[in-house]
Amino acid sequence: MGNSVDLLDLTREALSASYLMSLGVSDEQGVWVADVIFAHDDEFNIYWMSTADRRHSMAIEANPNVAAAITATQRPGDSDSGVQMSGKAKAIDSVPREVALRYFRKQNKPAPAEDFVVLEDHQWYVLRPTRIELIDEARFGYDRQRVR
Repeated sequence: MGNSVDLLDLTREALSASYLMSLGVSDEQGVWVADVIFAHDDEFNIYWMSTADRRHSMAIEANPNVAAAITATQRPGDSDSGVQMSGKAKAIDSVPREVALRYFRKQNKPAPAEDFVVLEDHQWYVLRPTRIELIDEARFGYDRQRVR
């Protein structure tokens, strides 16, 4: 298994171990960060739900360029682990069923109905990353590893 495959697997592990993402956006008022619960797919696209009237949602509509930080470290004293990424975000109509299931599992909530689309008054969003960096202190110290 080559190094790039190892990094992809480690990145998937870090995303699976996390449920909260700090999402950085920019609007006419400046930069802004919002924490959102997320799920990911196998291509590292990140999905979350939010209402359209939130500052981060309105900023994405005006400027799709975003950045995100996801911390996988579970407890103080554990080796630091996480993912940082940048890319483009947008509102979408629906997500693959497996992504919706991951989203609810991360929150320890029951699986949604088969026809589930979105929580009331919420909208799905996706971040399609163009750059991904892995933080894995146990394996690489504080040298970030470029995944994409």
